[in-house]
Amino acid sequence: MSKLRFNITMSLDGFVAGPNQSEQDPLGVGGMELHRWLVPLAVFRESHGAEGGEVDASTPVVEEWNAHVGATIMGRNMFGGGPGPWSEPPWNGWWGDEPPFRHPVFVLTHHAREPLELGATTFFFVTDGIESALAQARAAAGEEDVSIGGGADVIRQYLSAGLVDEFELSVVPLLLGAGERLFDGVTVELEQVRVVEAPGVAHLKYRVSAAA
Repeated sequence: MSKLRFNITMSLDGFVAGPNQSEQDPLGVGGMELHRWLVPLAVFRESHGAEGGEVDASTPVVEEWNAHVGATIMGRNMFGGGPGPWSEPPWNGWWGDEPPFRHPVFVLTHHAREPLELGATTFFFVTDGIESALAQARAAAGEEDVSIGGGADVIRQYLSAGLVDEFELSVVPLLLGAGERLFDGVTVELEQVRVVEAPGVAHLKYRVSAAA
């Protein structure tokens, strides 16, 4: 069976987004600083339709994240558009006409909506919970893996349910002081797989043994 996995960048004090997240500031105050190591990389720029960029020890890590992924799951906040019923015209995500996923994406939400096709990505809106979203994503992915794109609440739900197989934290030397913590209320048994040191970040990969 394919793996369910995620990767996420975290501050040294455990936050994956800053305080006061909003449509105008989706990563919260200071949250963009979490990704200073990632944005200049050629592998990141290429996935967003840009040329050029840097190559360093993070490059093969990010390439591995993107390899063998056949579907993504994300929460409503990650997709965006604010809480509550969809606006008219409905929000179409943060990524423009060519989202970087290029495979089916399953968005967890309490509000039904027809599938949205943008470029090579189709977003499906799932209203009946995390297990249904995972079943649909695995059916779409076939033999490839399913990635959890975020946000933190969705990741916590899958960790607490014992459904995550492995994950990678990219820890940056930044103290946000407040914001969205990833592991609040989550207890899992982990096996360390590897540590990769790179400019401005350390990548820590874990295999999930069991949910406590």
